[in-house]
Amino acid sequence: MRHAAIPGSSGSVRAILLPGDPVLTAPCAPVTVFDDRLARLVEDMFATMYAADGVGLAANQIGEGVRVFVHDCPDDEDRRHLGYVVNPRLVEADGVVVAGTEGCLSLPGVRASTPRYDRAVVVGQDLSGAPVRVEGTGFFARCLQHECDHLDGGLFTDRLAGLRRRRALRAARRAPWAGSERVLPGAPGSPYP
Repeated sequence: MRHAAIPGSSGSVRAILLPGDPVLTAPCAPVTVFDDRLARLVEDMFATMYAADGVGLAANQIGEGVRVFVHDCPDDEDRRHLGYVVNPRLVEADGVVVAGTEGCLSLPGVRASTPRYDRAVVVGQDLSGAPVRVEGTGFFARCLQHECDHLDGGLFTDRLAGLRRRRALRAARRAPWAGSERVLPGAPGSPYP
């Protein structure tokens, strides 16, 4: 399935990696150069996230092993949180632990009740290198924690235990995409080294 450009976006839809690709399980490198290639990566990430109907996307999910994620995610009060963070660090995760349904663009169709803190704070940088701070509660806090996990080489299934973990991993093994490398056809090559 090939997706066209997203209206109003200058980004290109890229391939989303699936489990088994080593880029998904390796910790991502910090971004050290803030240039047009980084801006293009962020635009491509937004286009890819929207094409896949996601609320968040980490750079390693499209094969780029750098610390960047994008989001367009509501919180529990249905307030929209739209943005990106370069070199994000989860500096606070607290409040009650809520087991809520979670899925992932790199595990299409696999969902499981996953424990996450109800509040999260991420610090990082913008495209110019200036500091940013993003705070979220509820579903948006879940999104922030999920994307930071990706950049550390993890998937939400790593947070599961017991029967929930076994069921989620079994669903992934049985999924129609099992054994594939990519969900969406992407442009050849990468604009970001």
